[in-house]
Amino acid sequence: MSKTPSFDKDRDYIGSATLPEQVHRKSVKRGFEFTLMVVGESGLGKSTLINSLFLGDLYKNRQMPNVEERIEKTTKVEKKTMDIEERGVRLRLTVVDTPGFGDAINCEDSWRVCTQYIDEQFRQYFTDESGLNRRNIQDNRVHCCLYFVPPWGHSLRQMDLDLIRRLHRKVNIVLVIGKADCLNKQEVRKLKERILQDLEDNHIQLYQFPECDSDEDDDFKQQDRELKASIPFAVVGSNTILEVAGKKVRGRQYPWGVVNVEDPEHSDFIKLRTFLISTHMQDLKDTTQDVHYENFRAQCISQISQHALRERGKLKRDSISSTNGFDAAISETDRLLLQKDEEIRRMQDMLTQMQEKLKQTHLMEMKKNDSVIDV
Repeated sequence: MSKTPSFDKDRDYIGSATLPEQVHRKSVKRGFEFTLMVVGESGLGKSTLINSLFLGDLYKNRQMPNVEERIEKTTKVEKKTMDIEERGVRLRLTVVDTPGFGDAINCEDSWRVCTQYIDEQFRQYFTDESGLNRRNIQDNRVHCCLYFVPPWGHSLRQMDLDLIRRLHRKVNIVLVIGKADCLNKQEVRKLKERILQDLEDNHIQLYQFPECDSDEDDDFKQQDRELKASIPFAVVGSNTILEVAGKKVRGRQYPWGVVNVEDPEHSDFIKLRTFLISTHMQDLKDTTQDVHYENFRAQCISQISQHALRERGKLKRDSISSTNGFDAAISETDRLLLQKDEEIRRMQDMLTQMQEKLKQTHLMEMKKNDSVIDV
């Protein structure tokens, strides 16, 4: 026999406390989507790292180009999708790879394919959002870009700066030093310092970590400080399971020992995976929606308004050149002018609201940045 609730006992309870549970159930039922772009030249361990992060094999049929093909090799975009389910939560992961980036003799335009792809996804989302059927919009926007920096350089190269400078206002960029087992701890620390200095000198802003709320526990705050201090992440990837001291670990075997990719003393791999999946995946999506996409949307609406103004001027000129014998045509022109005026007014109101919202967001980010304490 079912137990009936005690209404007298819960007389002051109205049920609003269950709203988070309702949102949780609906979100889990719908599932989650995340798009990750991976950029960097060949040989930096991008494929291995992605497979290690998500415990899958996205590059089963990969073919490596020979030297002759690399001379004229161009950058292209390849999308790979995998479905991940963990404890009943479904994640549809899309990895956007850019094979050929930085591999050709002339790499001046390697950045162009990446920026065009990001803009195309924004444009497609804007078109779908402006349409009649908005119920099942597919979000293919890039939520995060992992940019791989080679460990054998002294800092960022001109090719790296060219791409990051063009992308940092379009997508959340996270820098990764690939194959960090080539360097010792002191070399990793110096390389990180030089990279951060180069970014500051070139006024480039990477993804900004949100500040911890005051009610967060001390362990989470400590974890957040460690993640911020690890930028850029120096990582090692491996799909090989080795046995060390009776324990199975994911690592790389060398004549002088084993590099355990999940050991924080050897690599920032665990920190990168924690940041990308466990703690900041939703914030990466929110930043894409609230900052980068809103910037793109404001530009689109501004262009539409300017086009409408030009059309209005053209209609006015056409109406002035019309003669009195074409009253019907003039009447039709007046009707079109009224429609255009209404459309322009509506667009300008939307643009004003979006600019005010972006201004407030920018002021909040500046206040947050001013309050950041370097670790």
